[in-house]
Amino acid sequence: MAAIRGKNTKPELLVRKFLWSHGFRYRLNHRGLPGKPDIVLRKYRTCIFVNGCFWHKHEGCKYYSLPKSHSDFWLRKMSRNQQRDKEVQHLLARMGWHCITVWECQLKPDCREATLQSLELTLNKIFLDDRRVAKPYTLPEADPQLAAEE
Repeated sequence: MAAIRGKNTKPELLVRKFLWSHGFRYRLNHRGLPGKPDIVLRKYRTCIFVNGCFWHKHEGCKYYSLPKSHSDFWLRKMSRNQQRDKEVQHLLARMGWHCITVWECQLKPDCREATLQSLELTLNKIFLDDRRVAKPYTLPEADPQLAAEE
């Protein structure tokens, strides 16, 4: 397992290249956040996790199957990965961060473009919604009749 890369995987590079070419600026594996997310977009307060279907036990995916040998070990390992993913996303949500998970199977050539376009739309919606919420509230102009009465 030492040869298995945790950073700069092909699916992660696809997402990063798309984001950069569409004007999204990000940081990688931010150590200050729980779980060291793969991609962090601070402007959007969003973390993107690019998960491998096998390692994160993507249920119902044809790319996930439990190995036949040492299956109890693999089941515990993958279940723990899933549990850790949920805990990290819960912590990030409590800190006010949005979490997006992109699965390896969603980046296969037949559905890659739709997945990346959906990611872009989601980020734009998050940004617009956050701007609406964060917009400072201004008090309406005082009614001159009320001011004269006082």
